[in-house]
Amino acid sequence: MYTKSIRELGLGLKNKEFSSVELTKHFLERIKKFNTLNALITTTEEQALKAASQADQKIAAGIQEDLTGIPILHKDIFCTNGVKTTCGSLMLDNFIAPYDATVVTKLKDAGAVCLGKTNMDEFAMGSSNENSYYGPVKNPWDTAYVPGGSSGGSAAAIAARLAPAATATDTGGSIRQPAAFCGITGIKPTYGLVSRFGMIAFASSLDQGGPMAANAADCAIMLQAMAGFDERDSTCVNRPKVDYVAELDKPIKGLRIGLPQEFFNDKLNPAIADLVHNAVKELEKLGATVKSISLPNGHLCIPAYYIIAPAECSSNLARYDGIRFGYRCKDPVDLEDMYKRTRSEGFGAEVKRRILIGTYVLSSGYYDAYYVKAQKIRTLIANDFIKALNEVDVIIGPTTPEVAFKIGAKNTDPIAMYLNDIYTSSVNLAGLPGLSLPIGFVNNLPVGMQIIGNYFAEAKILNVAHQLQQVTDWHTKVPAEFA
Repeated sequence: MYTKSIRELGLGLKNKEFSSVELTKHFLERIKKFNTLNALITTTEEQALKAASQADQKIAAGIQEDLTGIPILHKDIFCTNGVKTTCGSLMLDNFIAPYDATVVTKLKDAGAVCLGKTNMDEFAMGSSNENSYYGPVKNPWDTAYVPGGSSGGSAAAIAARLAPAATATDTGGSIRQPAAFCGITGIKPTYGLVSRFGMIAFASSLDQGGPMAANAADCAIMLQAMAGFDERDSTCVNRPKVDYVAELDKPIKGLRIGLPQEFFNDKLNPAIADLVHNAVKELEKLGATVKSISLPNGHLCIPAYYIIAPAECSSNLARYDGIRFGYRCKDPVDLEDMYKRTRSEGFGAEVKRRILIGTYVLSSGYYDAYYVKAQKIRTLIANDFIKALNEVDVIIGPTTPEVAFKIGAKNTDPIAMYLNDIYTSSVNLAGLPGLSLPIGFVNNLPVGMQIIGNYFAEAKILNVAHQLQQVTDWHTKVPAEFA
């Protein structure tokens, strides 16, 4: 059952080939069997079986939607009522969420069954999933390698087929980069399409929730349930509902593809470049046309991102002071001691590094020199995309400059780690949607290709990805150890 898509599982449930309870037990057994990946922080077996039983009752009554009775996982950044919600941090190790995030509510209302919460880089800060208080997640294709981050737990779980789909978040590439490293499909929606209410904040103007699954069709089903206006999120956009599933099978003849010159340079592994060009040729066979475009300010995305994101993180994480909720140091001598020790003990090294950077760039005398300048660069980057997307329908390029690296290989070099997001963070700065899908292997490790669309063009990029997956089979590959 673990190799079936959401559509196939839904059909199996409808035809009484298996029940949701049986399906849920099947995936819970796989989670127990392959827990060496460290992909999950919490497994919610009792709640899952209860929800599966309720789904079976609905199906028996003839009430079934695309996700009714389908097991999924939630990244441990989404508050889940009555379940530990840690954000991968000691700071929230004892936090039991008293409410559901909007994304959790929407998927629950759609009938999905939550199996548990996935591991992640602490407060979503990282590109390798080595920054979790609960230890690093391992890449199912080779457990000596990282799965990418910060949504590495979700990505590894899907790659190993521990669940058909999972939620994730993307601040600078944290859906697309681990999707590429693990050989699965993941989409970061347009900023504001998916509610951030109940999604623990890292950088509020960049964070966006989205789905991960084996293929684009399953991502479309997940996004269909996740997207929509939420009055509790002031940044959520109120716009008409789009049927992402209905758009999947549209032919792409006449599609205009733009290849950014700046993406194909000496920083990109040539073998990855070849795979991207091969995938584009497949799209050309389906009727697409290709032209070279330029994103001249793209090289500025990393310095701009690593000023804006830490600035927002330093503000958002100020609430973790040991007073209201979360970790508190033992036996503080006074209030100042409690603040200092709680934060120094409760946060990991990468989180503290980014808080310090953010506090510095927002301080008097440096705000204009760094933060304001970074915001101006952000506008230039967005304008580059807007200009390009007036000439083409989608922009295509590599998701990452290299394949997954070994665990520990970049721990002493934060800049080398940050450069993994060179092709993804600009999309967050612009607020655009981006999708990564698997297109092959280099050194037996998966390679991802990124498809970027215009604002609220999720249906278009899902359609392009789905059409490519109809003529390729990279999305069906499962690591041998987990097959």
